[in-house]
Amino acid sequence: MYGSERRRHITEALAASGRVTVAELAADLDVSAETIRRDLSLLESEGHLERTHGGAVPAVPGGRVERTLAARRSENVDAKSAIGRAALRLLPAVGGAALLDAGSTTDRLAESLPADHGLTLITNSVPIADGLHRAASEDLHVLGGTVRGLTGACVGPSVLRALEAIRVDVAFVGTNGLHPERGLTTQDPDEAAVKNAMCRAARRVVVLADSSKFGHEFLVSFAPLDGVDVLVTDAPPPGPLASALDTHGIEVVLP
Repeated sequence: MYGSERRRHITEALAASGRVTVAELAADLDVSAETIRRDLSLLESEGHLERTHGGAVPAVPGGRVERTLAARRSENVDAKSAIGRAALRLLPAVGGAALLDAGSTTDRLAESLPADHGLTLITNSVPIADGLHRAASEDLHVLGGTVRGLTGACVGPSVLRALEAIRVDVAFVGTNGLHPERGLTTQDPDEAAVKNAMCRAARRVVVLADSSKFGHEFLVSFAPLDGVDVLVTDAPPPGPLASALDTHGIEVVLP
């Protein structure tokens, strides 16, 4: 088999499963582990994947450097808009309370809310709070703290204390990575602490994440999969992730 054919097989296997290992690929292709490592290195240099210990995962969109909210708002726009609209069916009944995490996908849910939603809305996002205020949402509460310039999220002890004192019907939470083993992950420890507190403050946790997050893991894990009730996404999750979601009884909602 030519090198180009091997590498095509590797990218197809990675797309199907969300993760590949050197040992499995070497056995499947009947070549040495060193040959597979060279193929993975070349594919990584071309931006097709990211090397891990013993294998590879899909390349992280935009790399591992945390990007601004403005940059993330311009990525996967159609998918995020569809997710935001699909999440409307998971809102609590009139008179209920919902937490809206900071993020570019939760922002799309906020934009999709009907004017007469009749809910108590609580958010740590300055941009989301501003949008809801402009839309004349009446029962709107902002979790005040230190504002992160990159994301517009309020973080810190005051936000955590406020979340400890409340109990809401649903928390709509965003994530940078959705991994079958590490669960929900993000880059910043302060935002991770707030996301974790939001999950603990809710009777039901709904994760809004487009398919580019599948299989990725970042610095801080803020919730295990068994702490999630529903995933709203734009495409069916691949093999290992789909199995993990099923094992933990997580409902997957597609647009």
